[in-house]
This record gives sequence, C-alpha cells and structure tokens, in this order.
Amino acid sequence: MSNSGLEPPFQILYEKRACLCVVKPGGLLTQAPPHIDSLDSQIKQFVKTRDKKSGRVYLGVPHRLDRPVTGAMVFCRNVRAARRLSEQFRQRTVTKTYWAFVAGHPEPDAGTWTDTIRKIPDVAQAEISSVDDPLSREVILHYQVLAKTGQGSLLEIQLETGRYHQIRIQCSSRGLPILGDSQYGSEVPFGPTTENIRERHIALHSRYLKFRHPMIDETVEVTADLTEHWNDIDSWNPDWESNSMKVENP
Repeated sequence: MSNSGLEPPFQILYEKRACLCVVKPGGLLTQAPPHIDSLDSQIKQFVKTRDKKSGRVYLGVPHRLDRPVTGAMVFCRNVRAARRLSEQFRQRTVTKTYWAFVAGHPEPDAGTWTDTIRKIPDVAQAEISSVDDPLSREVILHYQVLAKTGQGSLLEIQLETGRYHQIRIQCSSRGLPILGDSQYGSEVPFGPTTENIRERHIALHSRYLKFRHPMIDETVEVTADLTEHWNDIDSWNPDWESNSMKVENP
C-alpha cells in the first residue's frame, strides 16, 4: 500500500497484490451506475488518486452486500484474480459469517434453516416460494444464538448459499425480522435516522470472510468490527436483566 497519506472514505481490512478487503458502510450500494454513489466507485476513485493512475481502474466484484448491510467485502484488482475468486464463491469454499440482531428468540438456540425462495419479478424483494416454482432456489444457512435481550437475539449465521436477500427473508419468514428491516417486517428502527429510506441501515453485518488469495498461496481471513449503532440495541430495553447482550469487538 502506498504511503500517500490519503484517507479513504471506507476502512481497508487487507490489501495484497490484486486482492483488497474493505468494510462496506450501511446505506451504500455495492455497485451502481456512474452518477450514483457506490462502494465500487469510491474504491476506484481512491485507488486512482492514491496510485496516481491516469486511466480507468479495474475492480472485480465477486460478491455483493445489500445496500442497508454493513461489513467485510473482498474486491479484485485484475480480471484473473476476479475470475478465480468468483469461482471460489461459486464452489462455496469461501467462509462467510454474518451477525444479525433479530426481534424475538429462535428455538432452538442453534440449527439449520433450509427454504426455497425466489426474487419477486420487477420488485426489489424476495419471498418464500414453492419448490415447483421455476424461479425458486434452495437456500441454506446455519445459525447460532450468541446473546439474548428482551428485544431479541444476536445470531451468528454461516451461509451455504448466497441468494438475493436470503438471510433477511429466512429470518423474517420465521417471525424474526432483522432490526431496521422494514421491508421484511421489522417495526423497530436501527442505525442513523435518514429522510431517504434507501440510506437506512439494518442490523445485519458481514462479520468474517475466509478465502484463498486468488494469486498467491495464502489464506486470507478478515473480521469487520460492528458499527457504533449496535451499541444502541440494549438501550431499547434497559430493564432487561437476564442474558443481556454484551458483545464486544476484539
């Protein structure tokens, strides 16, 4: 990494050769058309300025996070690296761990959820669907309750599949909407107050990624700290005394 002193508008977790891991802020699109702000465009502008590049900056995007979601993401600086890392995601050899705070308490405290879901045509939303629906896809996640409060539960989630809005709809369909996710039934706000509903956050965070570096013989592991807004969760129910959520970043 260059010692230019330039500060990016995002946190860099790891950078080596053609591989770059950063923390995605909430309320920001992963990718967007040139006239709309996105993490992709911010990274390209930062790299172009820092490295004094005169031409276009290539950035491969092997996976995405929904706009209201925060946390760890990996990007690639050349086509070969992007293809190799995309293949790891397709082969499900990338470990993806999420933290989600949901309203309610799942039973049991650990388990596996398997569903079929589909993206609703022409609508930015998914739904539980029949296995006979040609648009349906099987989705699988494993969860464990890390902590409980009177407001709900902190879940650690590992994905086997990575479908559109998968975690959000699988939680919501069980009566466990993610805090702040009004699109899927949450009645409790989360994160900063914004006039534009598209810029709001939800309590879903890409906590940890583990993968093989696409260009060198190295295993990469990154962990993204929770944002400051997670500190507000307990205050919604200050009289709750049993199993109060006390989770700290390392």
